[in-house]
Amino acid sequence: MVNLTAKELSALEDQISHEQTLIKKYEAMACLCNSPKIQQDITNIANKHRAHYNTLVTFLQ
Repeated sequence: MVNLTAKELSALEDQISHEQTLIKKYEAMACLCNSPKIQQDITNIANKHRAHYNTLVTFLQ
């Protein structure tokens, strides 16, 4: 684990939480779409946020 200050750790935890929220929202939105193209676009956005989430989590290991 990288040595993080308490403030950095708090900010990292907040950002991880935000990314989780965005993943859930975009996945839910994709399920509501009737258009396959729009559904795929929204799923791609959710996947980008999942990648961000995974990158941020690596700082905690």
